[in-house]
Amino acid sequence: MEIKEKSTEKVRVVYRMCRGSYQKIPDYIQEVGLWLMEKNLTMTGMVYGTYYNSPDEVLEDELEYEIGFSFKGKASSDDKFMIKEIKPQNVISAIHKGPYTEVGPVIHGLADYAIKNSYEIVGPVTEIYLNDPSMEKPEDLLTEVQFPVSKE
Repeated sequence: MEIKEKSTEKVRVVYRMCRGSYQKIPDYIQEVGLWLMEKNLTMTGMVYGTYYNSPDEVLEDELEYEIGFSFKGKASSDDKFMIKEIKPQNVISAIHKGPYTEVGPVIHGLADYAIKNSYEIVGPVTEIYLNDPSMEKPEDLLTEVQFPVSKE
């Protein structure tokens, strides 16, 4: 696994807070995408999930995460979909190739790398989905896994 440190760029996103099984993620992705289309907004390429806890820590129905898309255009938050700007940050990242359900070792590998190299993890893990699961076989899916970090 190749691990990189990089700075992300500022990005404007629409996202939905989610709770419960990760099995619902494809439905949430579709919901956010449909909302963007209904608002005539332009998707700018980033589809992501940020995960605030883990199945190793909590029961499935207590999982908390956000699913979002980057976009351009004018939009306002509503009761279900929120708008925010993600500020530039330093991250360590690695690419996972394969089914989304098998990304765990990459997450653990990045966390171990952070500890061994004196990084402090300063936020939740984010997965950026680099290709479309409706167009690719599960073994060809690409996911960039990122942890925001600072040097201790």
